[in-house]
Amino acid sequence: MTFIVIFRARVRELDPEYSEMAARMRELALQQFGCLEFHSLCEGDDEIALSYWPSEEHIRAWKAHADHLQAQRLGRERWYESYTVEVAQLTRQYRHPRSA
Repeated sequence: MTFIVIFRARVRELDPEYSEMAARMRELALQQFGCLEFHSLCEGDDEIALSYWPSEEHIRAWKAHADHLQAQRLGRERWYESYTVEVAQLTRQYRHPRSA
């Protein structure tokens, strides 16, 4: 069973510290908290990040980690006008191999 966290934000201002923090949080999620995949992009003032997890316990541990709590605080104070987080269970997935 796989869970997906959908993070959507309205960007206020992104600075060099944001880029460093985002890269550090991504690596931490992938290397220490069991995150299976992590994808993010910004378009104009909108940011979206999709992360895939093996369980809700993994997600809760990630959410409660001290470094992630600091990133959340900075996001609210400096980088984001607003954001939403949705957690969903992936019930079906389809793939098609890339043609050569």
